[in-house]
Order: sequence, then C-alpha cells, then structure tokens
Amino acid sequence: MSSSAAPVTIEKRGEIAVVTIDNPPVNATSQAVRAGLLDAITRADEDGSVAAIVIRCAGRTFTAGGDIREFGKPQGPPMLFETCARIEACSKPVVCAFHGTALGGGFEIGLASHIRIAAQGAQVGLPEVKIGLIPGAGGTQRLPRLIGIRTALELASSGRFISAEEALKLGAIDKIVEGDLLDAALAVARAAIGKPARRTGDLSVESIPDDEARSLVEAVRKKSRGQESPAIAAQMVLESMHLPAREGILKERQEFLRLMDTQQGRALRHVFFAEREAAKIPGLEAAKPRDIKIVGVAGAGTMGSGIAVALLDAGYQVISVEQNAEAAEKGRARISGIFERNVASGRLSQDGIFARMSRLTTAHDLTAFAPCDIVIEAVFDDLDIKRKLFADLSAIVRENCILATNTSYLDPNAIARETTHPKRVAGLHFFAPANIMRLAEAVRAKHTSDEVYATILALARKLKKLPIYAGVTEGFIGNRMYSYYRRQCEFMLEEGALPQDIDAAMESWGLPMGPFRVFDLSGLDIAWALRKRQAATRDPESRYSYVSDRLCEAGRFGQKTGSGWYRYENGKPVADDFSREIIEHASREKGLSRRAFSADEIRMRLVAALTNEGAKILDEGIALRASDIDLVYINGYGWPAWLGGPMFQAHEFGLPRILEEVKQMHARDGSEFTPARRLVEAANSGGRIV
Repeated sequence: MSSSAAPVTIEKRGEIAVVTIDNPPVNATSQAVRAGLLDAITRADEDGSVAAIVIRCAGRTFTAGGDIREFGKPQGPPMLFETCARIEACSKPVVCAFHGTALGGGFEIGLASHIRIAAQGAQVGLPEVKIGLIPGAGGTQRLPRLIGIRTALELASSGRFISAEEALKLGAIDKIVEGDLLDAALAVARAAIGKPARRTGDLSVESIPDDEARSLVEAVRKKSRGQESPAIAAQMVLESMHLPAREGILKERQEFLRLMDTQQGRALRHVFFAEREAAKIPGLEAAKPRDIKIVGVAGAGTMGSGIAVALLDAGYQVISVEQNAEAAEKGRARISGIFERNVASGRLSQDGIFARMSRLTTAHDLTAFAPCDIVIEAVFDDLDIKRKLFADLSAIVRENCILATNTSYLDPNAIARETTHPKRVAGLHFFAPANIMRLAEAVRAKHTSDEVYATILALARKLKKLPIYAGVTEGFIGNRMYSYYRRQCEFMLEEGALPQDIDAAMESWGLPMGPFRVFDLSGLDIAWALRKRQAATRDPESRYSYVSDRLCEAGRFGQKTGSGWYRYENGKPVADDFSREIIEHASREKGLSRRAFSADEIRMRLVAALTNEGAKILDEGIALRASDIDLVYINGYGWPAWLGGPMFQAHEFGLPRILEEVKQMHARDGSEFTPARRLVEAANSGGRIV
C-alpha cells in the first residue's frame, strides 16, 4: 500500500505503515494535512496487512503547530481534534516520532498516539496561549492524563516548551532516540504489535483539592496581568479531573472557538504576523551582514553596561571604554554585578560568569577600540559630546569599522557628518535595561550603506533583540510618539483629571504601569532637559503645559528624589497634595474649568494621540508599517501584547472615532497638532492604517 498524494504519504515497511507529513517549511497542520492524516490512519487501520503505524514528519522539524494562513479564518474539515480522535481510537499501535519542535497541534497529534518517541534535541509544548488561544485538539485533556494536573496546568497556561529530556522525565514521551529516528520508531512499533493500545484518553487523572485548584488558577490569572487565555487553559486542565476525555475535548474546543474571536485573540495574532513582517526590509534583500567578532562599547554607565552584558551573553568579545580608570573599573564592577544577580536568581552559573568576563576588556583610552568590528556609543545624550566622540573614533578605528549611536533623540546624520566615512554610521537605540528589554530601534541614517544596516540588524538579532526599522527624526518612532502621549496626559490634568485617574484608567486596561508612574520612574528631569532644548523652536501658538516644569523646578524629579507626580513612601506611590495644587493652579491660570474624565475617554484620547503621530511617522517614511509601530510599543513601552499596540487599538476603537478625537485635539491644542494624512484617508475610506 502506498500513496504519493502530498502532503501526507503512506509507505509500507513490512507490516508497519509509515505515515509521513511533508508540508514545508514547518509541517503545519493545514486542512490538507488534517485530511491527509485522517485518511491515512483510517486506511492503515482498515488494511489487514498492517499491524502497526508510525507517524513522522519529513524535513527539519515535526509539525510545529497550526497553519498561520488559516488563523482568524473558518477552517475546512476535518478539524484537528477529529483527526486526533481517530488516531487515538485506532485498533493498531500508533507510534509518533518527534524531531525538532512538536508544538501545539503537532504535540497534540503525539498525545493522541499510543506511544511517543523523540530524537535528541527535540522540544514539545502547547504555546497556543501566546496567540490568545488554548489547545484545541485535546491538549488540555490528554496531557494531564500523562504528566499530572499540576505540571500540565503550568505547561498549558504558560506556553513553555520543554526538552525531550524533561518530557521523558515527566512522562509526556516514552523514549529518546540517539540514532536513526525512523529505524527506532519501526522497532518500537514492531515490539507493540499484539499488545493492548495505551490510549491517553482512557487513562485516569489524579485529583487535587478544590482550594488548591482555585489557587492555581488565581496564580495564573495574576501572572497573566489581564490576558484571558492562560487562565482558561488552566481551568480546562482542571476539567480533566471531572470530565471523560471526550467531553473535556468538546468543551476545550468550544473555549478555543470562543477565544478565536475575542479582541485579545485578534491582537495576539496581529502581533504574531507583525513580528514576521518586521524582518522584511525593502531593498535589503541582497545585502550580506558582516562577520562581527569584537564589539566596542563607549560608556559603561547604566546603558553601556547593559549593552555590554547583552553582547557578552551572545558570545562576543567586548571592549568597554570609559573616561578614566576609576570609571572603567566601576563599569566592570557594574557588568559583573548584573551577572552576579543572574547567578542569585538561578539563570547563570559561576562558570558562566567567568566565561563572559574573560571576554571583557575595560579601558579608559579610545585607542583600545582599534581592533573592533563595530563600536556602539552609549555616552550622555548630548549632541556635542557625541559628535566629538565620533570624530575621535573615526581617526582610531579601521575604515570598515561600523559606528553605531545609541542616542534616543538626537540626529544620527549630524553625528555621522563628523566621521570620514558616514556610510558606516547607523543608529542602534537600545531600551533600558539594555540586557533585558527586547526592542532595538535600528536607525538608518542618510548615508548608511546596505551592508552596514544589514549588519546592525543581524547583530541585534544575535543579541535576541527585535530590531525595528526607523528613519531619522527626533525621538525616532517610540519617543517621538511618546512625547504626544505625554502631552495629552498633562493636558488632561489641566482639564480636570489627576495623575492617579489617568494611571488607573490605563492600568485597568492592561498596561502594567500608568503613564505618571512611568514618568516618575524614568525621571522627570530627562524630559525637562529635552523641553528646555526645544524651547527656542517651540510654536508659540500651540498649547504647552508648564505643570511638569514646575515640579522639576521644585526639585521633584520622580522616584529617585522621593517625589514627582506622586510622593513615595517605602518606594510606593502616594497621591500628593503638592502636585495636585500645582495642577489645579495651572487650570485656574489658563481659565480652564475642571471636569471628570471617564476611563474610556482617557484611553481614547491617548490612543488617538499615539495613532495620529504614528500615522504621520508612516506618512514621512520614518516607520515602514503600522504593525512595526505596535511592536515598538509592546517591546519597548510595556504595552501588553494582548492589547495589540496603539495602532491596532485605533481600529478596535474605530478610525472615524479616532479621527474625530484628533480633530477635537487640534481645536483645543493649537495649529501644531493636525490630523495625519494616512489617518484621514483610512477613516474616510473605511480602510486600515498600514
């Protein structure tokens, strides 16, 4: 018996039917795969010459989950849970052979099989919660029958992948194979012939006390910070204690379908696709990144030391240079201290620290950068300081050494003009703490070459960062938009809101920290310095709030001085009469009648401010896609992925409504604040900002 119909084929190996899924690149469980697998299992089960069945995948991995092209669309029959039910019900032993990553539906195919083996290095998991869903083909019902309620609940609610070794220890798989996986699967299948099938759905489930079950779900809910799917996954695992597998799987399927159509589900799928699009930079297809071995970091303060840690974690040789010997030694201690904290938390061993620190050289003379392939500048964000540094570096490093500025606001073109070869200069804006935050704005300056820019992107990815293309403008993508976000926050204060009102509205929506708590944490003096630099060029006709300036004039710079928008007691923010008096005085000074704001109005206004400036950034070509902007806010500004980012939320609120809010802002705030062309066109046409 054989079949050549792709993407599922059957081949006889004696009395064993080998069913092979071949659906590149990751053997996704598309409709054709589901139908082909169902047909293959049925035919093999009905074939009298077949005594056992092996399910395997061709290519570099076992099936790594659902077909992303089907996400958010009606799926054609059969559903994967039906295919898995047929596998489990098969009258002949079914052996599933994992290699690479067996995730989501791929793992569920294995859970429905009677025996599971895995190649060394394989990983399994149920990551559906990461896109706002739960397993939909029996994962929450079969997994606890194999590994127990507590562990299954943790895996299903976190989406964590586990190694073959951990899976074997837990009981999720039965054997790890060192040699040829197919040969081993055939041997296991032959040994199972004539023996009773061990159907996962027929296994008993351990029971845990009700109070423990409730506390487990509550812990998941608290950790998820508003995301719905992890707690639903946890609850569905608990259902396996009370329901037969078939009933539990049907209930799981109902929850899966419900979550598919929620805003959170749409948002997380939006983010899933956005990350894949972000890697596509038009015109850069032929550019080959350079091989980078030695990286210099100019500055070993908070940002510079964080960048150095990220580089050392990635295996690079790092040269860190400070202004003098004392500062260089403090920088080395700061870097070592970060690693020591990782040891204390169990993320790193002492041997790991030694290996990393052995690749670090600290110095206090710029000539130490001579052997570098790239130098990343992380000094004080002052244009004159950076221009002089780049001029000095240009005379020291090789002509092909890349020079990258970590500036958060300043013009890389002005910095590049100080060098002999501007084409080797680009921006690489890390977000603090640089060794933890995932975002890096990869700024393409006017003369940056394709090769240099491709290298910047490759370096960021090697550091496990998400690099987002940005053109040159003050504040690039994130900070330029954030200035308008901040401005509307302060305008609402003058109109009647208080910091705690705005923070509560945004935190109850899903942000881990409201804007005024963030301002206090970052330090009010940083934005104050920027506003003072901009004062000479500020449009006198546009609205400006002096409230934050007056807080700074009073020495209230935020959490680091014990007071800012809030007063801090034992590190916790407390609503403060001093800031309230300044806010209310500003309202009287401008003749504004104070009024109450609803949470919805606060959210609408802030999303509208972000959306309008984001659309302008797109109009100017500073960002490539609206979805890139969403990734900036999710990975750099604390927006939860399940909100989808500000540009996504603009569509959820409705673009006509957003446009109307922007027009009202324009009327209130002055001529500088005008509706973006792309927002107007999308709102009037019923389309999307892309």
